[in-house]
Amino acid sequence: MNVSEEDAKAFDSTNTGAWNISLSGFYILIFIVAVPGNILALWAFCKQKSTSPSKIFLRNLAIADICYVLVLPMRIVYHISDGHWPFGHVLCQVSGFLFYLNMYCSLYIMSFISLDRVLAVVLPLNLQSVRKPLYANIAVVILWVIVLVSMSPILFSKNQTNSTSTCSKLYLEETSPKALVSTIVAFLIPLTTIVISYILILLKLRKLKQPQLHRVKQKAAKMIILILINFMLAFMPYHVSRIIYITSRSHSMWNQNVLIKANQITSALTCISGILDPVMYFYLNRVYKNTFLQLFCKNKELEKSSGTKSGLRGDMGGFECS
Repeated sequence: MNVSEEDAKAFDSTNTGAWNISLSGFYILIFIVAVPGNILALWAFCKQKSTSPSKIFLRNLAIADICYVLVLPMRIVYHISDGHWPFGHVLCQVSGFLFYLNMYCSLYIMSFISLDRVLAVVLPLNLQSVRKPLYANIAVVILWVIVLVSMSPILFSKNQTNSTSTCSKLYLEETSPKALVSTIVAFLIPLTTIVISYILILLKLRKLKQPQLHRVKQKAAKMIILILINFMLAFMPYHVSRIIYITSRSHSMWNQNVLIKANQITSALTCISGILDPVMYFYLNRVYKNTFLQLFCKNKELEKSSGTKSGLRGDMGGFECS
């Protein structure tokens, strides 16, 4: 064993405890905030009587986020136990499958929301018939089926070790050339969709010269900024790190330890989406916003929000997922 390997192992053993405590604390914080936020959102969306493509996408995004963060307790136990997996091989596969299933469903539903905003803003009124709830439901069902089938190999693959106290599926530590291709494709499709969608929306907004549409532009800008921040902060670091992780597995032990930690922390960062999505709902859905204000804010703030809403309702239709 050379010196660099010894140093790497010494460094890893010294910092493993603090690393696991930090990750478990991060997951606990995400769980505490994201679960009630998304449950409140789902309840608000479900109590709305009318149906629109926007509501269908937001409802499914809330469902994906809830399922996403409900897997976190197993990650919390894993890190609190200092990297020991106490749940056995089957739950190891199930936890990895559910985590990445709901992560990619969340990612692609965000791109659906972006496309729906493009159709609402860019298309003329006589072509708005393409925005039917039926088409949105079909798109969501197809998405869930495709992602479920794509993630199913996690359920049937075997661990490289026979030990039931380790779980390589939790962070997809095992790699292959297929994993590299699928990671790149799975990331580039929603990235391209979101970027092109918001370029089209911004181009459309530049043509709106009426002074009374200033608030509309502000709201649309907030929506674009929120979704892009969500995407760039929660999902881009993971996929960039994941591509580097897959292509660099043949490096030295020190580099592998760094790559493993980068893979874990960027995977943890994807959970931030479970917190950022309710923030997005607050600006995109009136019912969720009013429900939130009723629970946490004074009645005066709710009345002010409702008054502003009623004054702008006629101009906001293309930008608000109501």
